[in-house]
Amino acid sequence: MENKKQRDLASIATIPLTMTLANSILIPVLPSMQKAMGISAFQSSLLITSYAVIAILFIPITGYLSDRIGRKKVILPGLLLVAASGAFCGWAAVAIDKPYALVMTGRLFQGLGAAACFPVVLPLVGDLFKKEEDVSSGLGIVETANTFGKVLAPIIGSALAMWTWYMPFWFIPVFSLISFILVAVWVKAPKDKKPAVPFKTFVHSVVSLFREKGRWIWGVYVSGGINMFAIFASLFYLSETLEERSIHGIVKGCLVAIPLVALCTTSWAIGKWIGQKKKLMKWICVIGFLEAAGCLLFLSFGGRDTLWVIITLLFAGSIGLGAALPTLDALLTEGIEKEQRGTVTSFYSSIRFLGVAAGPPLAALLIEQSKSSLFWVLTACCFVAAVIALITIKPKSN
Repeated sequence: MENKKQRDLASIATIPLTMTLANSILIPVLPSMQKAMGISAFQSSLLITSYAVIAILFIPITGYLSDRIGRKKVILPGLLLVAASGAFCGWAAVAIDKPYALVMTGRLFQGLGAAACFPVVLPLVGDLFKKEEDVSSGLGIVETANTFGKVLAPIIGSALAMWTWYMPFWFIPVFSLISFILVAVWVKAPKDKKPAVPFKTFVHSVVSLFREKGRWIWGVYVSGGINMFAIFASLFYLSETLEERSIHGIVKGCLVAIPLVALCTTSWAIGKWIGQKKKLMKWICVIGFLEAAGCLLFLSFGGRDTLWVIITLLFAGSIGLGAALPTLDALLTEGIEKEQRGTVTSFYSSIRFLGVAAGPPLAALLIEQSKSSLFWVLTACCFVAAVIALITIKPKSN
């Protein structure tokens, strides 16, 4: 990797770290929020979902804008909006007796800011490097930062919740403003000397791209969405299980973080290793999803009475999911031309956010029926993702 661009990449990596913290930091605090605001488990899960839903709607727009006006011009306002919305949620929690509606509003605006941030990171990394192996390594670092945020989030969230339930809202602006300064000062995105493509021509080129490569692109899209759904649904289950067993605070945060350590470490290792070996990327994806499905299948049959069994199997399953993340990113980013990269990867990010949005509320609804039903659904989803990756992703034709 080019040494002079390592600082740029480190600054870019703070964006997914911040966006993950802005959402996942609330997961261990949801039970406390339920009690403080007098809401149900389903309503508290919507605080996670609302952030993702609004991002889903606006990500394609921000992806297109990043292709037209530049990546930083989209990312920096997004980071400021995430910071301002976090402060608004914190203020509402302090100033209003029943703040749920205002907190939900703040989370929606925060999702809008997120729509301008993480989805633009993938094409920005693709723009930054000329060699495909450097792009793969960079994307691995980005996914590592993303998953490292998930590792830190339950620990930080639990620690802040010991102070008061709304304190995580006040820390989101801190993370966002640090990222804003680093990106503004250090990231030097390459300037595109080509003239802007007319909108109609651009749309026609994207439509033609999907006609030509749509099968494998949609395969990556769906697999990525399932990956996020499995991660966030299992995290919600683990958080609720620990709460039922009266495990709170830092201990709870550390236990929730254990499967995420596997996710983070595997994403980093695979990103460093795969280079430009596209055939290998496909098989890592398939095997990763099958391995996750096997672990979740075991939990479908039982073994949920013992906490260490649950955590061990979620840890093992997270290794498979973590292996799939950077390979899907690399397949998509390296397979698309720079001029269309922002738009195409933005749809990918939308579907990933859809998985994030669906995870907690669907997990809450399924747990009400039976815990086995949640794991049967997750097992089926991971198996389907493996089949989709096997059938649709054909590196030779990419």
